[in-house]
Amino acid sequence: RHPDVIEMDAASRTGVDDMREVIEATRFRPMQARTKVFVIDEVHMLSRNAFNALLKTLEEPPPHVKFVFATTEIRKVPITVLSRCQRFDLRRVRIAELVGLFGRIAVKEDVTIEPAALEQIARSADGSVRDGLSMLDQAIAQAEGAITTAQVVDMLGLADREAVFELMDAVMGGKPVAALAITDRAYERGADLGALLQDLLELLHTVTRLKSVPALRDSHELPEAERTRGAEFADRLSVPVLARAWQMLLKGVGEVEIAPDRRAAAEMVLIRLCHVSDMPTPGDLIRRLTSGGTPGAPGPAAPPGGGGGGARAVANGAPMISAEPVVQAGPRLGTFRDVVAWVGEQKEAMLHAHLLHSVHLVRFAPPVIELRPQAEAPRDLSSKLSALLSDATGTRWTIAVSRDAGETTIAEQGSAADTARKTAAADHPLVRAIMAAFPGARIDTVHDKTADAYGLPASVPDVPDMPDFAPPDAEYFDEEPMEIDL
Repeated sequence: RHPDVIEMDAASRTGVDDMREVIEATRFRPMQARTKVFVIDEVHMLSRNAFNALLKTLEEPPPHVKFVFATTEIRKVPITVLSRCQRFDLRRVRIAELVGLFGRIAVKEDVTIEPAALEQIARSADGSVRDGLSMLDQAIAQAEGAITTAQVVDMLGLADREAVFELMDAVMGGKPVAALAITDRAYERGADLGALLQDLLELLHTVTRLKSVPALRDSHELPEAERTRGAEFADRLSVPVLARAWQMLLKGVGEVEIAPDRRAAAEMVLIRLCHVSDMPTPGDLIRRLTSGGTPGAPGPAAPPGGGGGGARAVANGAPMISAEPVVQAGPRLGTFRDVVAWVGEQKEAMLHAHLLHSVHLVRFAPPVIELRPQAEAPRDLSSKLSALLSDATGTRWTIAVSRDAGETTIAEQGSAADTARKTAAADHPLVRAIMAAFPGARIDTVHDKTADAYGLPASVPDVPDMPDFAPPDAEYFDEEPMEIDL
C-alpha cells in the first residue's frame, strides 16, 4: 500500500509499452520514502524487446530507484539482465520450521489446532510459507472450534497419514484386500486416489532415505511418525525391493493422470504392487538360478527383506521345481568378419553391403577398429557401426578412420579365395580326367563346406593380402569335403 512501492505483473504486461511506463516513472522522485521500489513479478515473461528497453535503465539506474525482479524460471531471463542484478535464491522452508511458524500464528490468533494437523498443512505447503498460510487461513475459516487433523485432511482432499502407513504395510506385505479396503475408505471421504499414490510415493522415498542414511532416524528434520514407523519399514525391506516399488509406483502415478477412471487406475497400480511384493528381485533370482536352487524358495543368497518368492516368481504363475542357469550369450566378435556377419544378421542391409565392398580393415583390436573407407562409403558409416556395436555389447566401440592401405575388402578376399579354390580344383587328377572326358566343360563353382558365408575359410584368420593366399594342395581335397559344379 506504500505509494513508493510499485508492483507490476509481467505475466500480463509483457510489452515494450509497459516497460516505457516503468522507465517514465523512474524519473520522478519518491513521495515519502527515500527510495522508490519497482517490483516486477514473473519477470521471465517479459518479451525480448521489453528487456532491451529496460536494459539501459538497469545499466545506469537513478540513485533513488531500486528494482526487485521475481521469477521461478531464472534461465529464461537474458544474461545481460542477470549480469546487472544481485541474485538471491530463495530455498524451500523445512517442514519443522513451517510447523513452528504456523503454531505461533495459531497462538496469536487464539486458535487451537492439533500438532498433526499443523504437520499436514506444512507438508502440503511444499516449502512455501505463503501457500501454507493460505491453507491455515482456510482451515481457521472452516473450523468450528479446535482444528483437527481429520478436518484438514478433508479440506485438502488428502489421505490420512496413518492410512498411508497402513497402505504401505498392506502393499509391501502382499495384501490386496487390505489395500483396496483402505482406498475404499479414502474414496468415501472424498480423497483423491492420485494424491494417495503421491503420498505413498513420498513415504517410499522417505523409507529409502532411512535405509540408506541410518543417521536420519535420530534427526528432527522428519516427523515422529516417519522416524518410527518409517524405520520399521527400512529394517524390513531391502533397497532392491524399494527401488522396484518406486519404479512401479512412479509409472502408476502417470497412468492415473491419463486414465479415464482415476480410481480404477490407482487400484490397479496397488494390485500390481501387492502381486510383486513377494517376488525375488532380479539379482536374487539370478543368484538362486546359478546356485541350482528354486526361485520360489528362500536361500542363503537372498538379501533380508527381498521377499520370500513362491509360485508367482514365474511369469505364468506355475511353480518352478528346478532350473538350469540361463546364460544369454552376446554376439561373438572375434574377427572383423564376425562383425560384418553380425551386422548382416541385424538386417542392416546398406551398412552390411558397404562393409563388404567399400571398407578396408587396417587394425582390429576390440573395442577399437581402424578402417579405410573408399570414396563411395557413406560418411556416417563409422558412427552407425559404433552405435550398433555399443548397443549390442554394452561396451563403447571406437571406429577410427585411417589412411593406411590395410587389407583388401572382404568381397575381394572372397573373390580371391574362390579363384584359388577353382585353380586348386582344376589341378586335381580327378577333375582333369573329367575335363578331358567332356571337352568344353568348365568349372563353375567350388563349394567348400568349411568356408563361411563370404567364401573364406572359417578356421583361417583374416589375412593381410588375399592375392598372396596360397591355394591348398591336392591332399586338401582328399581330406575335406568339397563339391565341384561343372
